[in-house]
Amino acid sequence: METQAFTFASSPFVPVAVGFFGLGTGYFIWGGQALFWLPKDQPGSESNPRIMGVSGCPGFMQFLTGIYLLTGLTWFKRLQERSSVVYGPASRFTAYGIHWFAMAHRRYIDSSVLLDGWMAIAFLFLRPSWC
Repeated sequence: METQAFTFASSPFVPVAVGFFGLGTGYFIWGGQALFWLPKDQPGSESNPRIMGVSGCPGFMQFLTGIYLLTGLTWFKRLQERSSVVYGPASRFTAYGIHWFAMAHRRYIDSSVLLDGWMAIAFLFLRPSWC
């Protein structure tokens, strides 16, 4: 019996759509709540910070994309050929995904927001080489 090999067509596009969808979803949920204060806090209830904390899906989607790209860089030849293009988004999606997880956990346990500013300074250094 002869072994059959499958080859897939190469694509010039890096698979980052899931990560960008997570980023857009995060800005929609968290940005809408920050700008318009919706949903409003219920008097005597601590549920709103917990609800916002549960919505950590942007972090999951970005982390998933980053791990997918990093795995592709190490296992698959197609992404290895484009390592200079893929490594930046892979490391940034992974780091930003962890950042969203940290923000969601902070909101879930209703802790202080003061460290978000310092974390933003550190993430500022990841940004310049993205372009």
